[in-house]
Amino acid sequence: MKKIFILAIAALSFTACRNANNSTDKVAGSKGNTVVSADAPVIVFEREIFDFEKIDQGEKVTHEFKFKNTGKSPLIISNATATCGCTVPVVPTEPILPGKEGVIKVVFNSEGKEGMQDKVITVNSNANPAISTVHLVGDVRVKK
Repeated sequence: MKKIFILAIAALSFTACRNANNSTDKVAGSKGNTVVSADAPVIVFEREIFDFEKIDQGEKVTHEFKFKNTGKSPLIISNATATCGCTVPVVPTEPILPGKEGVIKVVFNSEGKEGMQDKVITVNSNANPAISTVHLVGDVRVKK
């Protein structure tokens, strides 16, 4: 039951973030806002939430978030950050051409963690929208 509840919260928070990004109109010349070209790259993840289910405290989880550039220009991922230092994302260093696929490799170290986890990885790129998020979720059991 906890697992379903956590996944539901993660899905709702993701949806809320997406709606917040889509609901603001970007105006040229406004401080901090830029107009995105219709030819901008678009990053589409195969799965935005990966559930590693149950692991023992101290185990590491590695997952590759696969994505595709469905836009009309090369996708450049400038940065990816996680909600804490226990989760390390590795992004492609080369541009992803239109129609091509790539991966963001993420390693979660459960040392010192316990209970339900939702690690959010924020991806910054030249895509439309410029900020995307993916989630690693699961339950870390305390070693006995």
